[in-house]
Amino acid sequence: EDDAAQARRLMEGLLFLNSISDVKGFVGRGVTTDGISHYPMGSNDQTGPWFYGLWRYYESALASNEEKARIAKHLIETSEAIIALQWRMPAETPFGTRGSFEGFHFEEASRQIFVLKLLETITADPKWAALYRQTLAQSGGPEKLSKREILEKGMKFFYAKTHNWTSCCAVAALRGLWELETDQELRDTYKRGLIASADLAAEALPMALKYDPNDQSVLVMDWRKAMLPLWKPQTTEKEASDLADAQRRAWDAESPRRTHEAQTVREPIAAAWIVTLCPDADIVSRHRESIEAMISSFNYPRLYYSGFFWAESAWYRLHP
Repeated sequence: EDDAAQARRLMEGLLFLNSISDVKGFVGRGVTTDGISHYPMGSNDQTGPWFYGLWRYYESALASNEEKARIAKHLIETSEAIIALQWRMPAETPFGTRGSFEGFHFEEASRQIFVLKLLETITADPKWAALYRQTLAQSGGPEKLSKREILEKGMKFFYAKTHNWTSCCAVAALRGLWELETDQELRDTYKRGLIASADLAAEALPMALKYDPNDQSVLVMDWRKAMLPLWKPQTTEKEASDLADAQRRAWDAESPRRTHEAQTVREPIAAAWIVTLCPDADIVSRHRESIEAMISSFNYPRLYYSGFFWAESAWYRLHP
């Protein structure tokens, strides 16, 4: 009952983040202590798991008919707003949009195709089924691959040596596609993508061996001291992104402990979840012992940064 109450609270929180703005389809990052003030941009990285989380609740035994109806309404309206912006995430003035599900990279394709399949499933409207198939067949990008072929190849890293921590939600979307699809050929396509993703993610599991439970490096809890002196008004998405990068670098310079945990906890824990999302039991079994050992090894009361939270998702996939 406690778990059910927490899951319901999370679901209501996701719907709330989609209700704090007059901009249709806006999914906020959170609110301040007044319960409504918020940053005027969401992101593709956050909107992807917003869809995924609501779907997981929707298809669970917890969801009442009334909750399903509310969730479906939010999913449909948000999707239509995103599609109307050529798959860009709605944002408030002065930004307009922030990030996109449109493109020929794995992270874009998996989220976009998952949303279409999800809408086909919850609405039974043939227009979504047609758009789903049509989008799967679209080709482009440097390799001129179709989005189906991109999904079949699985997760790819592109902005850093590894970034399981951001890519894991795109792999989760692919897992959702594998679960929702009834066409066996397509399911096999998605399964191959999940296997490839698990194989790539597994390479990051040894990063946890560099975690030092006795590490004494500093984490400055008051991030404002490092970040606010750099603040300036932003009027475009690029200006906001550039400022965020500069602020993050400034905070990291004063908080080496955050970097240590990001590299040795956040990244391998996210990789562990990706491995457990693979539907091939033999592959998961191959890494089970190392994942369980890793999850059990961290000194959780000593961790500062929240990047360990995937540990629970990975653990319960190994222990359903």
